[in-house]
Amino acid sequence: MLFQTFLFYFFNSCMIISAIMVISTVNAVYSIFFLILVFCNATFLLLLLNAEFLALTLILVYIGAVAVLFLFVVMMLDIKQIDRKEKNIFFFYL
Repeated sequence: MLFQTFLFYFFNSCMIISAIMVISTVNAVYSIFFLILVFCNATFLLLLLNAEFLALTLILVYIGAVAVLFLFVVMMLDIKQIDRKEKNIFFFYL
């Protein structure tokens, strides 16, 4: 019982820290990696609560589909080049 309580607080604190890192990182790719870490910690918490079906669903749907799709979209956008183009357009208006 003591070990399960320790695991609960450990995964809960890791999930809160990684959720804070999702919104505080500047790089979008790192933000999505921290979002995947949030989903993994939530999965471990569901496994501690003996909700195996919900844990498996969370892994398959959110990590397997949504987070990986976000990661591919962000990596394909190449945000740094978009910022450069917007700055060049701003200089043309002056």
